[in-house]
Amino acid sequence: MIGAASARPLPVELSNDRGFARRVWRLAATSAIALGLIWGLAIATLELPAAVPTAFVLGWALMPTILLASLARPRLRYGLIVPASLVTLGLLAVCVGWLPADGVAATGWLLLTTGVAVGGVLGLWLWYRLVPVPARLDDPFSTGRWALIALHIGLVLVGFALASTALVHA
Repeated sequence: MIGAASARPLPVELSNDRGFARRVWRLAATSAIALGLIWGLAIATLELPAAVPTAFVLGWALMPTILLASLARPRLRYGLIVPASLVTLGLLAVCVGWLPADGVAATGWLLLTTGVAVGGVLGLWLWYRLVPVPARLDDPFSTGRWALIALHIGLVLVGFALASTALVHA
């Protein structure tokens, strides 16, 4: 599937390219911080069944672990689907059953969930090449890619900030 969707037999995202390795390091550090903050916010502001924070903790532990391990074995990046799914499913559970009553905080959780889901879809598309990637987005350092990453990060940051308003009322 990877080879059929790209002119390259193996996209740089799944290779041991030194330039891309720096992005993997940054993503590991960012995910360790961001996923920990999401878990902390969830347990501080929401009354959740144990399965939801457990999904967050597992995603928080596995995402940077897999990313760092993939520096030596890039094909391990396929395993990122596991922590990404755990966190996304946990966030979807929050949205379906445990949104706070406060509209601002609830909107935050919805935006946070959307931002994380956008990141997951981008990973599936641009890293795993499940559908063809346009030539202008093939380069992981292209302006178009950075714009999509900015959308993902922006949704997560705004969502987190709005969801954090519940801390004032906690």
